[in-house]
Amino acid sequence: MPDIRSFERTEYQQVKADLHRKILDRLDLEKLGRTPGDTAREEVLVLIRNVVSGEAVPLSFAERERLSREILDEIFGLGPLEPLLKDPTVSDILVNRFDKVYVERGGRLEATAFSFKDTAHLMQIIDRIVSRVGRRVDESSPMVDARLADGSRVNAIIPPLALDGPCLSIRRFGRDPITARNMLENKSLTEPMLELLSAMVKGRLNLLISGGTGAGKTTLLNVLSGYIPNTDRIVTIEDAAELQLKQEHVVRLETRPPNIEGKGAVRQRQLVINSLRMRPDRIVIGEVRGEEAFDMLQAMNTGHEGSLTTVHANSTRDALARIENMVSMANLNIPERAVRHQIVSAIHAVVQVARLSDGTRRVMTVSEITGMEGDLIAMQDIFVFERQGMDEDGRIRGAFRATGNRPTFADRLAMAGFRLRPGLFEARLEV
Repeated sequence: MPDIRSFERTEYQQVKADLHRKILDRLDLEKLGRTPGDTAREEVLVLIRNVVSGEAVPLSFAERERLSREILDEIFGLGPLEPLLKDPTVSDILVNRFDKVYVERGGRLEATAFSFKDTAHLMQIIDRIVSRVGRRVDESSPMVDARLADGSRVNAIIPPLALDGPCLSIRRFGRDPITARNMLENKSLTEPMLELLSAMVKGRLNLLISGGTGAGKTTLLNVLSGYIPNTDRIVTIEDAAELQLKQEHVVRLETRPPNIEGKGAVRQRQLVINSLRMRPDRIVIGEVRGEEAFDMLQAMNTGHEGSLTTVHANSTRDALARIENMVSMANLNIPERAVRHQIVSAIHAVVQVARLSDGTRRVMTVSEITGMEGDLIAMQDIFVFERQGMDEDGRIRGAFRATGNRPTFADRLAMAGFRLRPGLFEARLEV
């Protein structure tokens, strides 16, 4: 938090906590709950300013105003996190402990001067976040995934698993979702790559997006899902709802953790199976990470074409190996060759995304699954990103390249009415 000339940080936090308690004692919480949001904030801000101005504390007018705003954030928002959540340049907020808060800006991590009063204060904010989405975190369930109102992803882990106190990680989703135009401007991919991927989505081909943590898998999934026609019925399945689909006919499903007795959990596999009874045209799985991979392949092979999902993997080949391993988690004793045949017939292409060392995100490879060669899955790259070193500012230099391989599904797209430009796949470099 900003330095206060007249107080050490701990003294300032104590003054804020004392004033916070006084204001809560004066508030009629029942009446506040019936008051519209903006009106309630204004009424409470007036009360806070009156209380702060009546206190004998050596603060300037600007410091008193900042104190008033911070107390308002404690009552209505997420306390010290509010200024960071309002900052559009912040992509990640990482709270290592109550007095160590880091952010990511432009792909770079940096320490901030913001802090919580103590561990109990941080726990209070974590409880406020998870309770809003019907989840809980305590000693019996010390890890939790949740989301904020804007779709930002939240993970919290508390003692005894976190040795230095509660940890909070927030992956920001901006108020204005990233669009295809933004990705082109950021050079995350090229026009020909986007033309191909959008045609694949419109033409009802099944896509698997793979990449590491923070590589931009969900962002690309959101962008590509925008090309699904508005007439299609879409069912989304996620651990913590993050997808921001704009179509009218969307049904959103979310897993449920076990209750305090360890019962009542609803896993992704159950939701995938249930979604097949909901007459979906397309199924979008936020991330496949377990035995639901088998049911996802079954769905893709039985009339739910044009489905999309993501998976954690470091390459397109690794992505298919992970899917194969996940299918084995279902304990169905299916031979490896049969599983690979399922993958080949279900998934048409794999898109690999990566977060590079300079913080930029790129679509590294667009690969088509062409069939089986013996017992192995055959693939061919359509587009690749080739690194060419680093510049003097530490930025990755590179270029996108069309390999010259024409995908075998191009004829299928043409029959569906999506003809790709003849020169789209000609081997060339695009900076």
